[in-house]
Amino acid sequence: MSTVLGDRSNSEKKSKKVTTSVLQQMKVNNEKIAVLTAYDYSFARLIDQTKMDVILVGDSASNVMAGHSTTIPITLDQMIYHAQCVVRAIEHALVIVDMPFGTYQGNSSIALASAIRMMKEGGAHGIKIEGGEEVINTIKIITQAGIPIMGHLGLTPQSIYQFGSFSVRAKEQDEAKKLIEDAILLEKAGCFAIVLEKIPAMLAKQVTDSLRIPTIGIGAGKYCNGQVLVMHDLLGMNASFKPKFLRQYAHLDEVITSAVSRYIDDVKKNNFPNDLESY
Repeated sequence: MSTVLGDRSNSEKKSKKVTTSVLQQMKVNNEKIAVLTAYDYSFARLIDQTKMDVILVGDSASNVMAGHSTTIPITLDQMIYHAQCVVRAIEHALVIVDMPFGTYQGNSSIALASAIRMMKEGGAHGIKIEGGEEVINTIKIITQAGIPIMGHLGLTPQSIYQFGSFSVRAKEQDEAKKLIEDAILLEKAGCFAIVLEKIPAMLAKQVTDSLRIPTIGIGAGKYCNGQVLVMHDLLGMNASFKPKFLRQYAHLDEVITSAVSRYIDDVKKNNFPNDLESY
C-alpha cells in the first residue's frame, strides 16, 4: 500500500501545475525558468506538452498575428480572445497575458476592471504590465484584488513612440539607476516576477541579484532567472527578423512554404487527391 501511495505521490509531483510560488521556488533553487509566447489553441497545446514553465500570451500578437508594426493597436477584447484560445490548451504551464496599451495607464479603476475581465473572461492565471514608478499605484490596486502581476522594464514596446527606436535601454547611468529603483518598487508593490528587455547583461545581473522575485530576460543576457522568446521568432517563421538576442531553433518559414508549394504542384498536376485519398 505504501509503495502505491508513494508512486502516486511522485506522479502527482511530476505533473504539478506551475504557479507563481513554483517560480519563486525555482529562483531559490537556481533552476532556470523557460517562457515562450503563444496565441492560439494548436500551438499552445504543443508547447504545453513540452512542459514549458510559463506561456505568455503576448501583445506581440499585434505583430505576429495581426501584422501591425507595433503592439499598440491590439485591443483588450482581442487579447482576451487570444487568452481564451491558449488557456483551453493548457494543463501544465502558468499562463500570463499582456495587458494591452491603454487598459492600465492613467486610471486605476479602469485598469482594475480590465484586469478582472482578463482573469474572468480570458481565463488568465496572471497578467503582465509594462512600466515602473508611473504604474506602481495601479499595480498595488490590482495585486490587492488578488491578481498576480508580472512587471516589465527596459525596452517596453508599448512606449516605442516615446523611445523612438528598439535599441538597447539603460546603457547610461541615470537610466540604469532608475531601472534598478523601479524593479525594487515593482517587487514591493507585489509583482511576482519582472521581464527585463534589451538591457546590458551586467545590469540585468545586478537587478536579478537585488530581488527576491524572479527576472525573465529577453535580450538581457544569461544572468536572469529565466528567458522568454516570441514563438514565431524561435521557430524561424520570419527570416528577416534576426536581432542579436534571438536564437532560431527551426526554420519553419522554409518548411511551410515548401509544403504549400508541393501541395500546389500536386493539385495543378492532378496528383492530389489520388485514388487512396478518395471515397
